[in-house]
Amino acid sequence: MTAATRSLRRWGLVHKWTSLICTLFMLMLCITGLPLIFHEEIDDLLNPGVKPAEVSPGTPFADLDRLLANALANAPMKVPHFLIWDRDDPNAMFVSVGESITSDPTKNRFVRMDSHTGAYLDSPDVTGRFTYVMLKLHTDMFAGLPGKLFLGLMGILFCVAIISGIVVYAPSMRKLDFGAYRSQRPRIVRWLDIHNLAGILLVMWTLVVGFTGVINTWADLVLKMWQYGQLAEMTAQYRDRAPPATLTSLQAAVDVAARAAPGMTPSFVAFPGTVFSSKSHYIVFLKGDTPVTSRLLKPALIDAETGKLTDSRDMPWYVTTLFISQPLHFGDYGGMPLKILWALLDVLTIMVLGTGVYLWLRRRKAGVSVDRAIAQGSAVNAPLMSS
Repeated sequence: MTAATRSLRRWGLVHKWTSLICTLFMLMLCITGLPLIFHEEIDDLLNPGVKPAEVSPGTPFADLDRLLANALANAPMKVPHFLIWDRDDPNAMFVSVGESITSDPTKNRFVRMDSHTGAYLDSPDVTGRFTYVMLKLHTDMFAGLPGKLFLGLMGILFCVAIISGIVVYAPSMRKLDFGAYRSQRPRIVRWLDIHNLAGILLVMWTLVVGFTGVINTWADLVLKMWQYGQLAEMTAQYRDRAPPATLTSLQAAVDVAARAAPGMTPSFVAFPGTVFSSKSHYIVFLKGDTPVTSRLLKPALIDAETGKLTDSRDMPWYVTTLFISQPLHFGDYGGMPLKILWALLDVLTIMVLGTGVYLWLRRRKAGVSVDRAIAQGSAVNAPLMSS
């Protein structure tokens, strides 16, 4: 056996075992990710909610102080944590409210408001939605941070399986035409051809989606790094300062932040005392106006007592990497055509994973006879069945 053959067999083992370990989880992620590509459309269909008032272009937005007061009037005994501009509907906003300023924000209630009239719309319970269930399965399998990190590990194995699959597929190109489908060969060889062709055509897309998915599973850790890093630096000199007795105007704070970052618009506001701010500051997170820059945030620290800007910085590289990876993963930065393309590629990936499982099961069922059929019909053993 030559050194090249031994190397190929080792790569085949790497492909086999990384594929076997991660395939079922990748199938789950592809299946749950498919409806998430169209989550806005699905939510509009299944949970339409109260529609904001129809307004003509150029209609000014409501005063944020009045909007906040109306939201709290419909959420008695609650405290505002965040004010969020709806990315999917510019006519709506959310106020995230909790039991107290220090309560767990993941258990907050969302109050949906009309961004032009400042009127209350509804308080949707997103936890009961189909898309929420799909999102939780896709991101952490309802297991929190351990679930995210586990899926991140599966994503790494998936990327290794793709790269090793390229290595074991390459030698077959010397004896076969690219994309060859040997219709006269046994069924197992035909399935192998489908698996190899679909896999090699999807290499770049699956690597991008797999790698960005791994990055997304680190979101909680990345945000913690930012909190204990940049945010701690920005608020260090105010650490021992008492919370202000009266907060300055929310609208004025947002206006100050917007003037400090020309060309950017507010994305969300963290109130004083929340996890993304200090005890005595609003933090207004601003975004750009292009498909890419609209995903990048820049924090502006506003003194909640005086209304003055005290600091504003670009996010560190690791947060920027996370922000860019999120739209790349779900394909939601290029409108409906890109969503449709992402969905088609997702379906093809399900086919690759499904045929991989089928090939392995056939080997387990038929044993050496399958290996012999493949050896007779292909220059390379099936990646998932290499021994």
